[in-house]
Amino acid sequence: MMSLLELRQLNKHFGGLHVTNSVDLTLEPGEIHCLIGPNGAGKSTLFRLILGEHHPGSGEILFAGENITALKSFARIHRGLSVKFQVPGVFKGLSVRQNLEIALQSRHRGAELGDEIDRLLGFLGLESEQQQTAGNLSHGQKQWLEIGMAISLKPRLLLLDEPTAGMSPEETHMTGEMVQRLNADGMTVLAIEHDMAFVRQVAQRVTVLHLGQVFAQGSIDEIVADERVAAIYLGQAHA
Repeated sequence: MMSLLELRQLNKHFGGLHVTNSVDLTLEPGEIHCLIGPNGAGKSTLFRLILGEHHPGSGEILFAGENITALKSFARIHRGLSVKFQVPGVFKGLSVRQNLEIALQSRHRGAELGDEIDRLLGFLGLESEQQQTAGNLSHGQKQWLEIGMAISLKPRLLLLDEPTAGMSPEETHMTGEMVQRLNADGMTVLAIEHDMAFVRQVAQRVTVLHLGQVFAQGSIDEIVADERVAAIYLGQAHA
């Protein structure tokens, strides 16, 4: 089976800082893959390289077998990439329903648009908040709304940058259930996350980045059992 995403020897410098250092990473269709690592490991930069907001100094990015290294962000999105960044980017002055309408209107019209908004509201658990101004939502609800906007394009690959940041344990678990339902419907997910409870809940494979390099890769059990990983990341998280 052809890989959905393949990063080959990806390098990115900012001045004299080598942020992404010869990164090789492969995502198979239909998997949930989590990226973990200490702050400054290069995780968010890697996301921006995948999305096309940054361009690598060297290396290649392949999506469904196509070399997309030189493509603009909008062209990558048209091919089936979507992203939810760490800080919610919802339209705070508009209602929850209006936010979803904006996200969906390029693909749906009329009654079909209303039905799709209703479906997403149900999936996100935001039916009762649909007329509420998005800026008045709780932090967790804003995160869910932006996930809804990101999946409105029905992407083949969903990038999630710390989707549970600032959430309670209950909200984190509910977010994990959302991700698992999306995956069960065929969506491939690549998530940056610090919350190990979320990683344990959803990850089928885990990649550890450290100093811009792939430090370790495997199942969550393999990663947790790796003493080298504990030294650079898990030990810090529980210190």
